[in-house]
Amino acid sequence: MKITDIEMIPIAMPLAQRYAGHHGRMRMYDIDQHLVVKVHTDNGLVGYGDYEDDPNPPPQALVQSLIGRNPFDFINNNFHLGLGMALYDVMGKYLEVPAYKLMGQKVRDAVAVAAWTRPCGPEVFAEEIQRAVAQGHTIFKMHSDARYDVIEQTRVAAEVAPPGFKLHWDFNHNRTLGTVLPIVAELERNHPIVGFIEDPLPWTDIAGWRTLRERTQIPLIMHVPPLGGIQEVIYGVADIYMIGGRIGDTLISGFAYGKANIQTLLQQSGNTLMKALTLHQAAVLPTATAHIITIDDQFDEDFTRERIPVIAGFSRVPEGPGLGVEVDEEALARFAVRRHIENPSFIGVLHLPGGYKLYTQGNPNVPGLTGKEEGAIYGIDYVYWEEDGSAEFARVREQLQREGAFVEKA
Repeated sequence: MKITDIEMIPIAMPLAQRYAGHHGRMRMYDIDQHLVVKVHTDNGLVGYGDYEDDPNPPPQALVQSLIGRNPFDFINNNFHLGLGMALYDVMGKYLEVPAYKLMGQKVRDAVAVAAWTRPCGPEVFAEEIQRAVAQGHTIFKMHSDARYDVIEQTRVAAEVAPPGFKLHWDFNHNRTLGTVLPIVAELERNHPIVGFIEDPLPWTDIAGWRTLRERTQIPLIMHVPPLGGIQEVIYGVADIYMIGGRIGDTLISGFAYGKANIQTLLQQSGNTLMKALTLHQAAVLPTATAHIITIDDQFDEDFTRERIPVIAGFSRVPEGPGLGVEVDEEALARFAVRRHIENPSFIGVLHLPGGYKLYTQGNPNVPGLTGKEEGAIYGIDYVYWEEDGSAEFARVREQLQREGAFVEKA
């Protein structure tokens, strides 16, 4: 079997209908941009890949160097993830085996799956929790954000979530220990819905991570260990390590963590194809017993003929050849000609304690404008103000253009 051609197709994925309204347009406008990779072979087989997080195509020189080669030359490859998974898809199809059989010994048939969305205010977050529950999820990953009060977001989520539902908070690796300690203490003391905290401190603050880990029972997740992962395990900085990205590196890291009996969590951004790949990887990694995050729940439609359901919080590993997911070429062609969502124009309105409003053109840099670290302002909230034709909107926009960000008493 030889590679005869590699197609790279930029597409616009149709976002879930819940994002059609005001809050969705403001937050999610660019997440529809994906790159689909098709690997053609001389026996007529085609392998497919998809990637959202890096829609830029791999270098043409690399692509050309693969033409005429056997896809099996690239087991454990570290290519662009869309290309890497397409190679695994076509290899599995050729052998008529699921992709996980080319990665290692299968140790589980199903994997926990988390829902996801971008930062939003408490009311919208509550709606997102409810839709995730309806879709079968029991875990929800959410980035904290300096524009919102994480304690209030957590409280509202707990009001609508069923017993046992857990939040995975990503704290953005941007705070000092003095700021994050009281936040984590409050969440642990009064909000048992919080099941995981990712990146509470900068990755390089090894001493801070160790101190925080000693003071909390909430599992800490480290993403992108700066020393490569093994040194962080030796120092004991986290309970779970997040992996994902290039296939070869992900598998090597996952097996290494398994030897150390350290739990891993896979995060990779894409659609149903990406979810399938991630399930195959998690099926063979010994300690990949935390949830996976692939953001396939952001789309009501896909160019695969079937979606991979979530039942009681987990999804089963596909057993068909390759990735185990069949592509609908007609749907793919439609997505290839869809227009991407345009970057919306809006005024940002940050509500501060004491009845103040801080106006910005676009999203605010809250720490820069207030001098406070993320999470240090309790009661903070944020709204997007779209063009509404009002005289007040015109006044604020003109003042922003003249002065930049400014504060007014409400």
